Amino acid sequence: MTAHLLILQVIIPLVSAPVCLLLRGDRAAWAFTLTVSWAVLANALLLLNTVLAAGSLSYAIGAWAGPFGIEYRVDTASAFVVLIVASVGAVVLPFAYKSVRHEIPAERIGLFYTCFLLCLTGLLGIVVTGDAFNLFVFLEISSLSSYTLISLGRDRRALTAAFQYLVMGTIGATFILVGVGLMYMMTGTLNMADLAERLSPVADTRTVRAAFAFLTVGVSLKLALFPLHLWLPNAYTYAPSAVSAFLAATATKVAVYVLLRFFFTVFGVEFSFEAMPVGQILSMLAVVAMLVASTVALFQDDIKRMLAYSSVAQVGYIILGISLASVTGLTAGIIHLFNHALMKGALFLAMGCLFLRLGSVHIQDLQGIARRMPWTMAAFLLGGLSLIGVPLTTGFVSKWYLVQAALEDNRWVVAVLILFSSLLAVAYVWRVVEIAYFRPARRVSLRVAEAPAVMLVPTWVLIGANFYFGIDTSLTSALARRAAETFLGIGT
Repeated sequence: MTAHLLILQVIIPLVSAPVCLLLRGDRAAWAFTLTVSWAVLANALLLLNTVLAAGSLSYAIGAWAGPFGIEYRVDTASAFVVLIVASVGAVVLPFAYKSVRHEIPAERIGLFYTCFLLCLTGLLGIVVTGDAFNLFVFLEISSLSSYTLISLGRDRRALTAAFQYLVMGTIGATFILVGVGLMYMMTGTLNMADLAERLSPVADTRTVRAAFAFLTVGVSLKLALFPLHLWLPNAYTYAPSAVSAFLAATATKVAVYVLLRFFFTVFGVEFSFEAMPVGQILSMLAVVAMLVASTVALFQDDIKRMLAYSSVAQVGYIILGISLASVTGLTAGIIHLFNHALMKGALFLAMGCLFLRLGSVHIQDLQGIARRMPWTMAAFLLGGLSLIGVPLTTGFVSKWYLVQAALEDNRWVVAVLILFSSLLAVAYVWRVVEIAYFRPARRVSLRVAEAPAVMLVPTWVLIGANFYFGIDTSLTSALARRAAETFLGIGT
């Protein structure tokens, strides 16, 4: 069974997705999807444990060994990202039972769960595949299902948001496909391990440099790196609450992983950060993202939109760590993949609880709501502390590593800007806390009840994880450092 863990990670959700359309009733579709998501999580845990014990795993599709056939390959970094995606999917599904029934028309609920499993399939496939074109295929599976998931929201603006995401996502996918095609033209292979060997002799050619540029821009669109982030605010704002939480915690993280894989595995550190000036460019864009997106978040009245701009800033943190191309910098970026999934997933789930009861997440509608929904607002408050980077939270761990990496590289100004962006996070989180806790309740709020347990429990699971992994960092930091060393070729 161990030999097939890699293919099962993709096959289980893929073959299960169409079944949701055949099941009668939303409860049956939800129960089936929940079972599948927990099976995917169990497989991810077994996969990570196997990789830690035995090293990298490889699986030849149809017994055609690479580079001639499609190869799935997993190392510590990819197994870690697989666990992030599978964990978030498994936590969001219990929450989705009430949330989806409230926000999506009954006749479309089966379609929702089908697209959810297809999106999960695409995200997992992107991470485990060792074939560049197969990566593009899985990228399109996750993207097309994401567009549909976003459009299922009751607000008609969800359709506009999905269409905007579709246009920009298609542009990004086209850039990635052109980059892959140029690499294939120069090497005659699509296997990533084989590409890494064959690109070195032709690295100085204009074609390879163009391929690198196309891939960098295309993936940057997918991960919403400033200023290519324009699709993200509307997508997160108008999507159903469960979709916002799932995509915010997984989609951009997987895109960051793709960037890591191309930069460090396919093209190599020397080409990516010495022959090409990508380190300086990414560093500059990351700092601008941290400051500008956090500032824009300050002026948002819709809290989901505020959290969306916060995600753009958090992507800046991750990219800043990657741009340093050091063990500490990469460790900071990779550990923040996990930590940001926890904090932003929890915050968007809290917004889903509020939307269920209030029908709105506009800041003025939350006056005094903490008195009526204490558990929901406590979850938002604690998730906000992690977003700020208060000690004992995962956000503090990420920023500690990032500041340390900046100081190791003698970038004192960057370290100061990291701390300043945290102050901006204090400001926009405090706006919500002040309204919810210290303003008199509106008359409509007096009739509001706390969110149901089926929604609160998943929210608090992620909140608890924010503090557990903020206090005990041994597992996440060890995995992130090992992944960083693997990318940099240290100890291999």
